[in-house]
Amino acid sequence: MVLGGIVAKRWINVGGEPGKRDLRLGQVYIRPAEYRTTMPRPLLALLILPLLMSCGGNAPDKPVKNDVLAADTFKWEVDQFGDVRVIRYTVPGWEQLTLQQKKLAYYLSMAGLSGRDIMWDQNYRYNLQVRRALEKILGDYKGERAGANWDAFMLYAKQIFFSNGIHHHYGMDKFTPGFPREYLEQLISGSGAALDTKVVDILFDPSVDAKKVSLDRDKDVVLASAVNFYGDDINAKEVEAFYKAKAQPGDTTPLSYGLNSKLVRGADGKLKEEVWHIGGMYGAALEEVVKWLQKAAEVAENGQQRKAIELLIEFYRTGDLKTWDAFNIAWVQDTGGTVDFIQGFVEDYNDPLGKRGSFESIVEVIDPVATKNMEVIQKNAQWFEDHSPLLPEHKKKKVVGITYSFINAVNEAGDAAPSTPIGVNLPNADWIRKVYGSKSISLGNIIEAYDKSSGQGSLKEFCYDQAEIDRAVKYGSLGDNLHTALHEVVGHASGQLEPGVGNPDATLKSYASTLEEGRADLVALYFLMDPKMVELGVMPSLEVGKAEYDSYIRNGLMVQLRRLKLGDQVEEAHMRNRQWVSAWAYEKGLPDSVIVKTVRDGKTYFHIRDYEKLREIFGQLLREVQRIKSQGDYQAGHDLVENYGVKVDRALHEEVLKRAENIKTAPYAGFIQPNLVPVTDANGEITDIKIGYPEDFIGQMLDYGKRFSFLPDTN
Repeated sequence: MVLGGIVAKRWINVGGEPGKRDLRLGQVYIRPAEYRTTMPRPLLALLILPLLMSCGGNAPDKPVKNDVLAADTFKWEVDQFGDVRVIRYTVPGWEQLTLQQKKLAYYLSMAGLSGRDIMWDQNYRYNLQVRRALEKILGDYKGERAGANWDAFMLYAKQIFFSNGIHHHYGMDKFTPGFPREYLEQLISGSGAALDTKVVDILFDPSVDAKKVSLDRDKDVVLASAVNFYGDDINAKEVEAFYKAKAQPGDTTPLSYGLNSKLVRGADGKLKEEVWHIGGMYGAALEEVVKWLQKAAEVAENGQQRKAIELLIEFYRTGDLKTWDAFNIAWVQDTGGTVDFIQGFVEDYNDPLGKRGSFESIVEVIDPVATKNMEVIQKNAQWFEDHSPLLPEHKKKKVVGITYSFINAVNEAGDAAPSTPIGVNLPNADWIRKVYGSKSISLGNIIEAYDKSSGQGSLKEFCYDQAEIDRAVKYGSLGDNLHTALHEVVGHASGQLEPGVGNPDATLKSYASTLEEGRADLVALYFLMDPKMVELGVMPSLEVGKAEYDSYIRNGLMVQLRRLKLGDQVEEAHMRNRQWVSAWAYEKGLPDSVIVKTVRDGKTYFHIRDYEKLREIFGQLLREVQRIKSQGDYQAGHDLVENYGVKVDRALHEEVLKRAENIKTAPYAGFIQPNLVPVTDANGEITDIKIGYPEDFIGQMLDYGKRFSFLPDTN
């Protein structure tokens, strides 16, 4: 699960809006820059502040210096194009790691990068052919590299590299070339590149494979989605029937059917799975991944970590979903190391039916100080469950195995890059979470990089009054961070299914992802206005909760519309969840004027007048959404999302787009990855791993294309 912009796999987004707030049940994505505020101090100081206040201490007067590069000299943002900007992040504490830990992080990073081709192919069946044509043009084109057409080509190429394919990484629409077809043909012939004519036809035909993932209820979401998870002629009803036949009634440890395969039609007309494993689909890339994982296992920090890595290797070799479950259990139980990782076919947001996992990799180093400062939330998980507004039968009697860490990312690949989550909660299997627990992380250096590279954005444009602006400036960043922690640590771990109810992907179908992210958001929102948060010392006052309420409603009802084309409806799961939560709360609060819509000087504002009442409304909605999940009530989930989370007021949308023209910061962001370079002695033995921070986004993409390209054009 991830959070998108700062999307989920919460995806908050900056990168996405929630990244991959976009939370995934695995991940949080960062909110677009214009929705966030600048941290008044570095992140560590911000996390320590509430604890100092609770102990009667004084806040630090000076910012904490980064131990890698001074914050006032480091160039955070290195490029901006289209609707995205490219940022760098540092890895604090790298030089303090032992050689064994550095080697472990390096091998895990190489393993993740070795699988990046998989993500490109999963996103669209012709992506690898397109990418290699772009790489050849950028490397070998001998003609003039200037002028309007070249500039438009460079924009197009950057967009494709950023999104791991020809569709927008978050909006899902196919990119439109801003240059004529003849110019692309000129570039191809002038560089020795190769691109099938039928693929060129697709690039310039807006009607073909127009959307990577479609959630439009008026269409067959499988046939309407270009993502490469299903054969071209397979429809949604066939998929649902195929997996319904696999389900075993009463199974308390169900497998994640479909997670690691493409569903195709065989020569006999019957559906069958092409499993992703060595010797099968994506085998060439997975062989390289395993090569590096074997090296990582040799330098694992402890036996449990080695066991987890070896089980992941076995999973890649066999494609056995029972082994995948065994790996996840072993991974959850590995809590003793400094270096950790996420890897595999993890998040299912790119599947319109929420079954197939996209390949991703995150390598991380735990920050023990920041983790200790926030572990109070983890330790009180049972209190949060007991005091939630859920129906008694939907509460867990015993919350087990929750681990929360504040980490610094070292490398990200696949579905986690360039656009990244800021928080992750895994594993995704409900039964494993119930029995064995889960791990939650906040990506501290990613959050810091977003904040260091962002200004106050659109606060003055969209906040109701100066008081709301001041509250956002003072408390907005802390509110965001606490929302992320509560969403991941408490939200995704809360609640339970009723006996005999199937997994949400089977019961709630295409609505499962947005309902889960909204549910976790509602848990966070409900407790952000609870005095317990002040009592625990994680925030100085309920003003922090008010700042997050302001931000959530402002974004969900208005600001996120900036990311849609005029006339479009909301389809992306995280955007839907923010809208249906906000719109439902707004409607239910109308009799008491809880949230008031005001038009002033032709500009619309949403002003919260009663925060306590709004908290009660959030609690009512949380109870209902948990009931929907616990009982597998498809119709209620459908009605909630379709009635509140999809339709867009055209007049308001047009107004938001007009007002957003004055905002210079791009609404999405992603990252260049640090370079890890081994230092060897005369015998070829690694004596150190040096870290560097490149500034050339396209340069890194071309380098990756040379070093980590293992799959054929067609798979």
